[in-house]
Amino acid sequence: MTKPDIERNYEEAKKLYAKHGIDVDKALEKLAQIKISMHCWQGDDVRGFLNRGQELTGGISVTGNYPGAARTPQELRSDLEKAFSLIPGKHKVNLHAIYADTDERVELDELEPKHFQNWVDWAKEQGLGLDFNPTCFSHEKSKDGFTLSHPDPEIRRFWIDHCKASRKIGAYFGEQLGQTCVTNVWIPDGFKDTPVDRMAPRQRLKDALDEVFAEPLNPQFNLDAVESKLFGLGSEAYVVGSHEFYMGYGIQNDKLICLDAGHFHPTEVISNKLSSLALFTSGILLHVSRPMRWDSDHVVVLDDELIDIGRELVRHNLLGKTHIGLDFFDASINRVAAWVIGTRNTIKALLRAMLEPVEALKQAELEGDYTTRLALTEEFKTYPFGAVWDYYCEKHGVPVREEWIAEVKQYEREVLTKRG
Repeated sequence: MTKPDIERNYEEAKKLYAKHGIDVDKALEKLAQIKISMHCWQGDDVRGFLNRGQELTGGISVTGNYPGAARTPQELRSDLEKAFSLIPGKHKVNLHAIYADTDERVELDELEPKHFQNWVDWAKEQGLGLDFNPTCFSHEKSKDGFTLSHPDPEIRRFWIDHCKASRKIGAYFGEQLGQTCVTNVWIPDGFKDTPVDRMAPRQRLKDALDEVFAEPLNPQFNLDAVESKLFGLGSEAYVVGSHEFYMGYGIQNDKLICLDAGHFHPTEVISNKLSSLALFTSGILLHVSRPMRWDSDHVVVLDDELIDIGRELVRHNLLGKTHIGLDFFDASINRVAAWVIGTRNTIKALLRAMLEPVEALKQAELEGDYTTRLALTEEFKTYPFGAVWDYYCEKHGVPVREEWIAEVKQYEREVLTKRG
């Protein structure tokens, strides 16, 4: 499509939305302020650069052997740059501790900000923010399935110290980049079969978290989050950090509660949890993923649940207190394409929600006019959202519609396939 075509379609779409009191220009201004935290681990299949060769543990499984996985921090940053060049807006990168960029031989509990200085310098150059995660898996001290709740105090100490070090790294990111870093704690701890004592591991986890979070950090630089899970491979019967555990801990201790789309029962959706959680917390962290029968971390598509997540955030004015990150890993397709597809879809869902007559729908519902509520909701499904999205991409200098695929294919030929 030519630029005049895109602009003409946009102007016609604006007229239709304006009939319902929707200011499309203002919606695009608001959308441009939202930062999606794009996860680095899609680029190298969650291998990281510390302790290369470690077996993936914690129930994490990446399938596929598509060529071109990043082997070095430099390659990973190059791939991220390519992906961001195809995504409208300025966003963030979500790092795990195992992605330290250093020639120094260092253990997880000894990590310092200096081991991530190259990431900070790069983020400054690119105008990006950084988020962070301690890596409590794929390590010799996590192989038996327990970390912060481990019954061995020495192993527990190792993971406590690692999480404490991670918070300081997150605070450094926030201070250096002028964008608040969210440091998210997820652990794989649990039993494969039914335990006798469900309480003791959770008591140990609570005590460990209390120590991890004991040092106050400036919330302008770092916000702490805790992430639950329903079950995992090797922890099918019992997970120490359940949703109930972390919801209670997060509310009591004013931590962000992370909702991961794949960490609940298949009949549950996180979109339905947002309005409840928002009433009792100062903030929420989302890990947008796509479960397929289990927490299988498929590339995010524009499905009903993603659209509903966008609607809940927009309809209830939750964007200001919600941090949106992606969490999937697929090695069966081009990894850069996976980032682009998932991130563009997440932004699309938010834009689509902004282009609905929310106040009119709420008023119809309040008045018991469910006919109008249903009719309007259905009619807006075919409103020219695509024309607005095309204009937004063109305005931000990124490819419109599927034009980005050719750029990824060219990058694959010129860069990815030469990695061996």
